Amino acid sequence: MAKTGPATFIKQVKSEGKKITWPSKNETITSMIAVFIMVFISSVFLYFTDQIIAFFIRMIMGV
Repeated sequence: MAKTGPATFIKQVKSEGKKITWPSKNETITSMIAVFIMVFISSVFLYFTDQIIAFFIRMIMGV
């Protein structure tokens, strides 16, 4: 790979930066809500799974 100087590197970075397409506010909010819902569902699932496993361990151990 050919080495480039600092000025060329900065020009390439600016050029690549112009290619970025940022999500709209609506897309960001929709994605954020979807993430929160999935985190909530995952945490509820893990909580109940932990409680079930703990119940069986207590039953086996006789505590």
